[in-house]
Amino acid sequence: MAEGGGGARRRAPALLEAARARYESLHISDDVFGESGPDSGGNPFYSTSAASHSSSAASSDDEPERPGPSPGLVAPPPGAQEPEEDEAGAGWSTTLRDRPPPRFEDTGGPTRQMPPSASAMDFFQLFVPDNVLKNMVVQTNMYAKKFQERFGSDGAWADVTLAEMKAFLGCVISTSTSHCESVLSIWSGGFYSNPSLALVMSQARFEKILKYFHVVAFRSSQTTHGLYKVQPFLDSLQNGFDSAFRPSQTQVLHEPLIDEDPVFIATCTERELRKRKKRKFSLWVRQCSSTGFIIQIYVHLKEGGGPDGLDALKNKPQLHGMVARSLCRNAAGRNYIIFTGPSITSLTLFEEFEKQGIYCCGLLSPRKSDCTGLPPSMLSDPASPPARGQHQIRTKGSMSLICWYNKGPFRFLTNAYSPVQQGAIIRRRAGQIPCPLAVEAFAAHLSYICKYDDKYSKYFISHKPNKTWQQVFWFAVSIAVNNAYILYKMSDAYHVKRYSRAQFGDRLVRELLGLEETSPAH
Repeated sequence: MAEGGGGARRRAPALLEAARARYESLHISDDVFGESGPDSGGNPFYSTSAASHSSSAASSDDEPERPGPSPGLVAPPPGAQEPEEDEAGAGWSTTLRDRPPPRFEDTGGPTRQMPPSASAMDFFQLFVPDNVLKNMVVQTNMYAKKFQERFGSDGAWADVTLAEMKAFLGCVISTSTSHCESVLSIWSGGFYSNPSLALVMSQARFEKILKYFHVVAFRSSQTTHGLYKVQPFLDSLQNGFDSAFRPSQTQVLHEPLIDEDPVFIATCTERELRKRKKRKFSLWVRQCSSTGFIIQIYVHLKEGGGPDGLDALKNKPQLHGMVARSLCRNAAGRNYIIFTGPSITSLTLFEEFEKQGIYCCGLLSPRKSDCTGLPPSMLSDPASPPARGQHQIRTKGSMSLICWYNKGPFRFLTNAYSPVQQGAIIRRRAGQIPCPLAVEAFAAHLSYICKYDDKYSKYFISHKPNKTWQQVFWFAVSIAVNNAYILYKMSDAYHVKRYSRAQFGDRLVRELLGLEETSPAH
């Protein structure tokens, strides 16, 4: 028994290396996730390119068509239909045909080569340039003037300048690395105080700017959007994301982790918890799964009372389908592969996306997903669970519905991966678990999003204003700083001074407050 156990331990590194070899096209992933360092290899999943296939499926490369079940398929339950056309002629078949992956010839990564001398501010200003900050200065001063015309003059107020606006942003961004609940802690003299920042701007001046701060001071007569006060900033940020980075083929739609700081939750009183208002919006992103770079942001207000409002559609496929369409509106025709969770996955949406040149691979849940058009026999659990690693597959055109067993059934819907090609999920203790390639790819790419949440969500700005548009603004700024760090990790500047995410954030704050020399990136 001891010798057998030793053999298993010797085989495990070989299996892991085989998986890494299959995913070598996206090896940049491990390097961009903050302070992951050498421990990043502990995650057994490595991003899978659409063209990858495991050695266990090598024999299928010479077979354009393979009818009938492949190795690892579960035999249909007694009394189940066996004809080629299953489910009362709905078009779902047990015949599996190999199909090529979506072609993707673009080169993902930064669009601009930053010099080795580039500063944290240079990367941040790829998304928040001076012209955006100058607009904040103008709008803030306009709002302050109008406010005082209506409610009386404020003798302590003086128009804000560009340098002060940068310092104001720097003070708030500093809460992302100090994790203090209130930005006013900078001047408190307590544990979270920061004398170097406090000397640049007084607390009284900061509070005045905070009182009047605006991105859009006034609503135009044509504006009906609830986020009109922050929408121009979101649009500018989106343009910056689009122009600075080209995503890889594989991307994920999900809600990033923006929960309350666990330290605050553990230490605050019940009264403080009751005072805090619930967020009135949901934030969704389309994210490059090989680097963690957030490509697109979508904000949906919860206060909509109509049939399309979030309250009416919460946890329903209609809302999440609408979110997916909004996030993928700029992705058509590029053969991207989009990974989705159960709330988004649906046959109707995937077929709609395929007509636009967008391919999908999604986890399916009979309880949470829109299962319209799917064969009922694949959605019900068998009386006796099959062995781990076994699976059933039904196909309809380019679409494959997979039911894979690993301590319970997991269902996947995809048109991006061949149902014939086989992969494996590697666990340190369980060893190699066979699965269809789509299952391996889904697990691999979703693991990077989990890694993003682990490494980067703790650097979201801790300042929590009551106004919804300001909450959205600071979340968007947090995402911009994380994206700036990801570009920094992929640049020559990282090899000069290898800042961690926390060091990068502190450096950016000091540069915004004028405490550090910044090197122009030109």
